[in-house]
Amino acid sequence: MIKRLMIVLAGIVAMPLWAAIPGLQGPDHIGFTVPNLSKAVTFFEEVIGCETAYRVGPFKSDSDWMEKHLNVDPRAEIPQLAMLSCGRGSNLEIFEYSGPIEQQKTGPKNSDVGGHHIGFYVDDINAAVSYLKSQNLKVLGEPTVMTSGPNAGISWVYFLSPWGMQLELVSYPDGVGYEKQTDVRLFDPRK
Repeated sequence: MIKRLMIVLAGIVAMPLWAAIPGLQGPDHIGFTVPNLSKAVTFFEEVIGCETAYRVGPFKSDSDWMEKHLNVDPRAEIPQLAMLSCGRGSNLEIFEYSGPIEQQKTGPKNSDVGGHHIGFYVDDINAAVSYLKSQNLKVLGEPTVMTSGPNAGISWVYFLSPWGMQLELVSYPDGVGYEKQTDVRLFDPRK
C-alpha cells in the first residue's frame, strides 16, 4: 500500500502544474489565406525555398459545413489549398477562398488583433537580406541586432511578400541570451 501511494505521489509531483492538450507534440503547420494560390505557392517555392507536398480541393458545401467547421461564410469556397514544407520548420497550409463572401482584401498590421508574421531562420542574415532585395522584395529597414537581455544574439528584419504579407528573417548562430537563464528551450530550426 505504501509503495503504491509513493508511486502515485511521484506521478503527481512529475506532472506539470498547468493543463495541456493531451499528447501535445508541437505546432504542425501555419495556415493563412492569400489572394492568389498559384502566385503564393510560386513565391514560397522559388523565392523562400519551400517545397509543395500536395494540393487538395475543392471544398464547398450547400449546407452550413463551411461556417461550422471553418468559421467562414457558409457559401465560401476553397478551390484548392496547398501544403508546403519549409526546411526543418513548421509546414505552411495556404488557402485561397472564392464565392459570395465578404472578405478583407488587405492583411492586418502586426499591431491589429489577429496580426501575424512568419519568421524564417537563416544562417547569415545579411546575405539573406541582399538576396531578398535582389528579388525586388520590400525589406523593412535594416537587421536589428539584439545585444542584451533574453533576446541577446538574435538578429531580425521584416519583409513583405508580393501581396503584402508580413514575413521575417531571424538569425542567432551563436545561440540566444535566455538559454543562460532557464532550462526551457524554444524550438531551434538549427538542430
